[in-house]
Amino acid sequence: MFLAQEIIRKKRDGLILTDAEIQGFVRGIADNSISEGQIAALAMAIYFNDMTMAERIALTCAMRDSGCVLDWTPLGLNGPIVDKHSTGGVGDVTSLMLGPMVAACGGVVPMISGRGLGHTGGTLDKLDAIPGYRTAPELALFHRTVQSVGVAIIGQTGELAPADKRFYATRDVTATVESIPLITASILSKKLAAGLQALVMDVKVGSGAFMPTAERSAELARSIVAVANGAGCRTAALLTDMNQPLASSAGNGLEVREAVRYLTGTERNPRLHEVTMALSSDLLVAAGLAQHDVEARQCLQAALDSGAAADRFARMVLALGGPADFVERHDVYLPQAPLVRPILSERSGYVAAMDTRAIGMAIVAMGGGRQRAGDVIDYRVGFNQFCRIGQQIEAGQPLTWVHARSESDYLAAVVALQQAIRLDETALAPQPEVYRRIGAADIGQN
Repeated sequence: MFLAQEIIRKKRDGLILTDAEIQGFVRGIADNSISEGQIAALAMAIYFNDMTMAERIALTCAMRDSGCVLDWTPLGLNGPIVDKHSTGGVGDVTSLMLGPMVAACGGVVPMISGRGLGHTGGTLDKLDAIPGYRTAPELALFHRTVQSVGVAIIGQTGELAPADKRFYATRDVTATVESIPLITASILSKKLAAGLQALVMDVKVGSGAFMPTAERSAELARSIVAVANGAGCRTAALLTDMNQPLASSAGNGLEVREAVRYLTGTERNPRLHEVTMALSSDLLVAAGLAQHDVEARQCLQAALDSGAAADRFARMVLALGGPADFVERHDVYLPQAPLVRPILSERSGYVAAMDTRAIGMAIVAMGGGRQRAGDVIDYRVGFNQFCRIGQQIEAGQPLTWVHARSESDYLAAVVALQQAIRLDETALAPQPEVYRRIGAADIGQN
């Protein structure tokens, strides 16, 4: 006999749940036989008492299996099924380049992405800036796009990991989002439901990261790597820097513009390039499409130089409802803010630090993110031409350019950015974009 309250009591008392108990509870979440109160109680018990690695794997697999698990075998795809996920950040537009680049190198990328959360931007919100692009297509169109283009970036459908959607909604209003076992299961249940063979995880570290400390970021990375590999998906995690915006731009439409310019070779921010190449390279090696990092980077650079990656992006946009000439005429299609002005530095010095979370919240305040779930996003607003840490700035030189919808929004952004960016008299030593890699071998898995 299955009693939800007994499972809650068991975890409340710090005991280990069996696979069958976890599977039974998750089935109850999916079929609504478990109440929101019971979900909240178990979430709080897990928050305080943690889960063993075996419990985390069981929870992830149960949530994965609560809905449809995609099987790509009938399509006869000519490549391994791979994907990337990030914990989110400011100016993190890597998915829009990685998917087409990896597809151009022989991978198949059915990318299930999310929307912005708090100060972080979401890949789906960026794609919504493209007229006509369907981030929620029917599964048949998703399959056709993956088959014909090699990459499709869409949102979670109702068929994929439905238990996670309900579980997360309850966690969000009960202060239990920050539990590492629950974060792990939430991320991986959706990714594994996509039928992946290899996954690379981008876990951010720094002032704009989701996790509050470097130690917690590393802990989350280890958990994801252990659980994903334990569930049968080859996975590694890269700890990457989020002490400043990753790209030169931050804001949905502006980031799409930068992604297109990156793919076509018009503009490539060195920091963004290194993180994108590192993640893409790791994925190619994990998928068996390259023997080592050097070979992988050569393939990726060739995909960029030849235009193959840009072509994949253009074909994906067209297949999912966007304009046929979006890459060539993206400046025409992307919405433009009515007011574009610089924020000028009040003094001279070297950029020493940025409060990246505050920069992200400044975008939200301008309408570029959601303060409440139902908020409509303004795709025009944000910042571009960001200064970078270590850069020498003269008084009166732009720290960044603001794209705003009104004078009052611009003035508020000036105050926020001048407070968020600190200048010192001496330059800091350069910091790496990728701090470290955590793979199966690093956590004792073969």
